[in-house]
Amino acid sequence: MDKLKQLIIDSGFTGELDDSAKTIEAYSHDASLFEIKPEIVVYPKDSADVERLVRLVSEHKDSMPNLSLTARSAGTDMAGGAINDSIIVDFRKHFTEIELITRTSGQAQPGVLYRDFEPRTLRHGSLMPSFPASRDLASIGGMVANNSGGEKSLEYGKTKDFINELKLVFADGVERTVKPLHKHELDQKMSQDDFEGEVYRRIYELCEQNYDKIKQAKPNVSKNSMGYTLWEVWDRETGIFDLTKLIVGSEGTLGFVTDITFRLVPAKPHSGLLVLFLRDIDDLGELIPAVLVHKPATFESFDDQTLWLSIRFMPSFLKLLGWKRFIKLLFNLIPDGWQLLRGMPKLVLMVEFNGETVEEVRSKIRLLHRELKSKKARYEINGFEEDATEGKSEKFWVMRRQSFNLLRSKVKDKHTAPFIDDLIVNPQYMVEFLPRLRKIIKKYHLFATIAGHMGDGNFHIIPLMRLENKKERDTLLPAMKEVNDLVLSYKGSLSGEHNDGLVRGPWLEQQFGKDIVALFRQIKQIMDPKDIFNPHKKADATWEFSYTHIRDHF
Repeated sequence: MDKLKQLIIDSGFTGELDDSAKTIEAYSHDASLFEIKPEIVVYPKDSADVERLVRLVSEHKDSMPNLSLTARSAGTDMAGGAINDSIIVDFRKHFTEIELITRTSGQAQPGVLYRDFEPRTLRHGSLMPSFPASRDLASIGGMVANNSGGEKSLEYGKTKDFINELKLVFADGVERTVKPLHKHELDQKMSQDDFEGEVYRRIYELCEQNYDKIKQAKPNVSKNSMGYTLWEVWDRETGIFDLTKLIVGSEGTLGFVTDITFRLVPAKPHSGLLVLFLRDIDDLGELIPAVLVHKPATFESFDDQTLWLSIRFMPSFLKLLGWKRFIKLLFNLIPDGWQLLRGMPKLVLMVEFNGETVEEVRSKIRLLHRELKSKKARYEINGFEEDATEGKSEKFWVMRRQSFNLLRSKVKDKHTAPFIDDLIVNPQYMVEFLPRLRKIIKKYHLFATIAGHMGDGNFHIIPLMRLENKKERDTLLPAMKEVNDLVLSYKGSLSGEHNDGLVRGPWLEQQFGKDIVALFRQIKQIMDPKDIFNPHKKADATWEFSYTHIRDHF
């Protein structure tokens, strides 16, 4: 440890170093079920510091094989992507500048929290819409690392769709700009006699030589965070080569992002919500397409367990919202009390519409409401609420967005175990898929909340478990395998938003097959030849390593 610390100091590093027991413990876990103790945590002050770290690790990798760098910002990762056993590089302390915001773009450093970024964009009437449910906690660097999506992905897509350019420290310790290139610009890059030129040459050759195979490997769902997004890097028809598509979602395994320029979209000033309370899910197959044909901005859901959890821990919202908003929340819940007296709904569905005027939003909501009533389907629409200013609907968004934080902080006898937390299948399969999923959850005696993006078929299942209990711990692998098999039988993806990390990386071959995973490994070798960036993730992951690092105390 002293040797490593001295090496970092001697490199000219100007930031802070911390290897205290308290810090090592704090950085040994994120929001996942894993724990790995790092040797040291470092806080680079600027890009030059990041370059120094990369050059240092590269230079000493042969003599110190376990030396590596893992980037971290807010630490909200649910897959174990922000922990490792060597050097943790924390971007939250110094990389926090919001540099330039215009109506169409926003430039900021990776340690900026989304909750600080959004108000600045809204001043210009604009939005970066791919924020996750953890919008109040997540950093924009983590959003890039995971290719995050969320409640607005149905309308807008994911983080990869909103990147104008990135600054990336490559494995040779040089920061460079990465952005989409036309073929003549790509040719210029490939003609360079340096590491960057080699990276572009070799990745282009890999994409060109395996073009059809790569294109066919794209999961047949609306969003995916598994593997490396190779199928969007090179497009023969447009002649665009876009390395940002590879970097976004790579979990810091290919280089370190030091600056981000997002494309922004206009923020529509008004929104309203139609809420459906379903006693059963038998008619989801009819309901989902009926809703989607109206092109809602958002189509979300949460289950009865999430609803009970919110009611049980309602006082905890006081700290989150403050007195004024908390009292308003309680007041707005009163009209829905009769719903609970008639019986707890199996699912609460939230259909949001946006518009330029209040009347535009209300007309969209009323049209869908009338159509669903006229179908006289067996599901019950026990009422709907519309509010074009989001006022009354806040109660539902609070429940939906805060369910994981409630589980993590309030249920003391069990602990969140996000290991089947981000699956996605096409929405038309929901009527068959959800009962089969619930059957697996029941088989393994898991208490779990189910919330998700109904319009995408992307669900977050968060079991509560006693992982220190060997019997419960031993259910992880068989339960995961059954859920994986179920998801893939519907041609889905094991991760729509949360990425691979330690929990899903071991199943990349099951998702994509040996040939594509072999290409992923080639990508890693091209961009990180000495394996210095975030090892044990993506195509480098194994269940043996992951399983031995599951937390046994909380």
